[in-house]
Parts: sequence; structure tokens; C-alpha cells
Amino acid sequence: MHEIKAQLEDIKKLIEVGLKKVDLTSKKKELEVLNEAMQAPDFWNNREKAQEISQRASNINKLIALWEGVTGECQELLDMFPEISPEKDEKAANEYKEMVKNLAERWRKLEISTFLNGKYDENNAIVSVHAGTGGTDAADFAEMLMRMYLRYAERMGFEAEIMDKSVAEEAGIKSASFLVKGQFAYGYLKGEGGVHRLVRMSPFNSKNTRETSFALVEILPEINYSEEVNISSEDLRVDVYRSGGKGGQNVNKTDSAVRITHIPTGLVVASQNERSQLQNKEWCMKMLHSKLLDLMEKQHAAEISDLKGAVKDIAWGSQIRSYVLHPYKMVKDHRTDYEESNPDKVLDGELDGFIEAELKKVG
Repeated sequence: MHEIKAQLEDIKKLIEVGLKKVDLTSKKKELEVLNEAMQAPDFWNNREKAQEISQRASNINKLIALWEGVTGECQELLDMFPEISPEKDEKAANEYKEMVKNLAERWRKLEISTFLNGKYDENNAIVSVHAGTGGTDAADFAEMLMRMYLRYAERMGFEAEIMDKSVAEEAGIKSASFLVKGQFAYGYLKGEGGVHRLVRMSPFNSKNTRETSFALVEILPEINYSEEVNISSEDLRVDVYRSGGKGGQNVNKTDSAVRITHIPTGLVVASQNERSQLQNKEWCMKMLHSKLLDLMEKQHAAEISDLKGAVKDIAWGSQIRSYVLHPYKMVKDHRTDYEESNPDKVLDGELDGFIEAELKKVG
């Protein structure tokens, strides 16, 4: 049992280091300021800004609860240790070991969050997947990636809502966008953005030859409000159309789907999941807001008018990760060299190793 106590003492030391890094004292002071702002009578006059403040306050509350919870649990287990004796009560000792094991797992996940200190890391994430070169194989791969991220969100306890999906003719999807809702969703997923490559025996080729296909993943933070982005209606082209699909009773019978083009940059966003045109337009504007802010930061632009325009041609040769299903099985990230030998598990949403490797490399 002494190794169990040593493990607990190590976790306690690591928690103390983590607490200094996240600085809960300043977080609590910030929460006081936010709570005071939310009590103002005119707080909801600006709905977008109010949502941003409310979300920030909620995130800080959850963060404080997580750290105080794991700190208290660790100390409680240390206090219990003198009473645990396998010789006297083997069942109680085994239960104690299981509690320590669960604490170690909770701490591992919490420790990773200490690397998430970016400006928007605590935000929800907007995930977009686009089929690239490779024909039907690429469309099928894009759908595989969409499912992978939806499964990852489910495993993390996040909520996911598909906002737009364009189905390919034979199989798979041309593109899809969905919102992943949960604390640090963007922080965890931000490193997944880039070109992904699949090598396999094609199920769509009559000769069953080995094919290589590509898909692009875009990750953006959901941003409800930012003073830096001021979108002029004169710069927008709004198109409405009937929601697509392969038929059935759920296909929208009205022109409620919305596509918005930001003319100066060429950025295009679309939504067809909501039932009303107004709701789809609101989602499009939120996505456009996030895309423009992301573009501004990448180009170090102070105003939207300073943007040089969005890149329209995607270079498929710069993949961040390869998924090889033939002649051997392996998934390898080319930035961190982290790899897994079981592609099925990875494509089922078990991305922890890849995401942690990328976060630690950047952090």
C-alpha cells in the first residue's frame, strides 16, 4: 500500500504546481467582476456581449469546481490512508485503490487542461470537414472524420450539433460543419485543424486498388461577441435555398437554408440544420464572425478592411496526419511523430494521445 500513498503524494505535488499555473485566486476575482456586470439592469441590452460574459462566468465556475474538487479528493484520500489495512479489510483496501486510480485519471485530464491557456481555449468549437482530392474515397473519408470527431465529443462529455452537411453523390459528404459544446472544446480540438490523409484499398474501385485521399479539417472557436469584428451588411451576399438531402420525411420543404458570402475575403458559410431561415442566418453570422476573427489574427490585421483575402486553393500536400489502412495499419501525426497502430480505435474517436502530444508540444 505504500506505493499507493507515494502515488497520492506525487499527485498532490503536481496539483499544487497546477494550481499556481491556473491561478485560481485571479480567476475568483475575475468571476466577481463578471457577476457584478451580470447584475446590471442593462446587461442584456447587448445580447451577444451578454452571452459571452455569461459563458465566461460559467466556465470559470466549472474550472474552480474541478480544481477544488480534485484537490479536496486527494487530501481526503491521504487522510484516509492510515485507516486502510489490506490485512484487516481486503475489500475496503481494493475500493481505496480503485478510488486512487480514478483520481489519477481525473488528474491526468485536468493536468492537460493546464496547457489550455489560449485566448479562446475555453470556448465551444466550430468544426468543419471538407472532402479534398480523391473523389468518392475522399468524400467517404470526410464522413469518417466527421464521425471520429462526433465520437470524440461524446467520449469527452461534450454536446455536438450538426449545423450544415452537404451529401456527396455516391457516398460520404462533400462538407459538414458542426458545433461542439463544452468547456475547453476549442482548446482540445484546435490542433486537429489541417489536411488529413487516408491510404487504403478503395471500396469504391472495381479493381480494389490502393488509393490515397485527403480531407481538410477546420477548427474555430465559437465567439458570441468581439469588438474587433464589425461586419458591414454591404459586404455580404446572402443566398437562401432548400435544404439538401437524399429525401425522406425530414427534408425541408421550404427555402430555409442560408449561404452567406463575405465578398471582400471570399469566405463562405452555410447552414441548413435549423428549421427557420432566421436561425440559419444567425448561425452563419456566428461562423463568419469566428472565421473573420481567425483570419484577422493570422494576418495580424487590425481591421477587416486590412484583410488580404481568404486562401481559396487548398494545398493537399501538407498533411498533418496520415491514416494508413493498407498495406499496414497505422495512424501517424507528422508534427509530433505520435502514432497509434490501431486505426479503428482512432477513427472511433480515441484521439487523446494525438491531442495531448500536440498540446504538450505547443505548450
